[in-house]
Amino acid sequence: MSATKIDTRVIDTGTDELLASLDDGVLTLTLNRPAARNAMTRPMILALQQQLAAAEIDPAVKCLVLTGAGNGFCAGGDVKGMAEKGDGTVGPFTIDEAIHRQRLNQRATAGKLFKMPKPTLAALPGPAAGAGLSLALACDLRIMASSAIMTTAFAKVGFSGDYGGTYFMTQLVGTAKARELYFLSDRVTADDALRVGLTNWVVAPDELAAKTREIALRLANGPTVAYRYMKENLNRAMAGEVDDCLDLEATHHIHCGQTEDHRDAAKAFVEKRAPVFKGR
Repeated sequence: MSATKIDTRVIDTGTDELLASLDDGVLTLTLNRPAARNAMTRPMILALQQQLAAAEIDPAVKCLVLTGAGNGFCAGGDVKGMAEKGDGTVGPFTIDEAIHRQRLNQRATAGKLFKMPKPTLAALPGPAAGAGLSLALACDLRIMASSAIMTTAFAKVGFSGDYGGTYFMTQLVGTAKARELYFLSDRVTADDALRVGLTNWVVAPDELAAKTREIALRLANGPTVAYRYMKENLNRAMAGEVDDCLDLEATHHIHCGQTEDHRDAAKAFVEKRAPVFKGR
């Protein structure tokens, strides 16, 4: 009796900073800068946009898993790069151009994870911080290694937040807890994340891959049409409109990148000292 054929393929993303593979209906996207805790770069984000857009309309993809290589999920933006350039948000563009590009970027990544009519699962082998946390929260479900942590981190570098994190976190834990976690930027352990509803499962680090595959295969083998409309129903049941939040975050995030507070905090991060915020 022959074995059941499994649709397995490695996908070329155009960069080593994002790995992609399809296995039996489960598309796994792996942020791949382990030495930098998978901090986001432009090539990584552009590749992620392309893979998410393709996954949304590929009938072979039944479930999507987003994870990170090595011992981290995603450290968010590349703060060291921001400190070196003095500004990590505008570059060669005007502020208005940068805001528009950021809006498109966020909708194509966090917004796509949230809205695509397929189940999305974030698997956290280690820390999820800043925009990395936002991407994890944009997914339908989350699973954490017991050694992993979450932190908004934005306040520590003079940013207001991006990639929909304020929207997703508020929906998951309520506005008071979300404000606490954004204002204070405390680290949230896996057990605390489970307790407050930021993650669905916590497992031992060496069990993360197996548990992720178990859940992903259950989703991949589930009723895809029902999931499509189930997800739309659940999203519509949430108060407010995600695009409004994404757009507002993009505007504020770009403006915050112009502040002295952000520039000093980014330098302080590299110099391993406490930032001095001056409110300008």
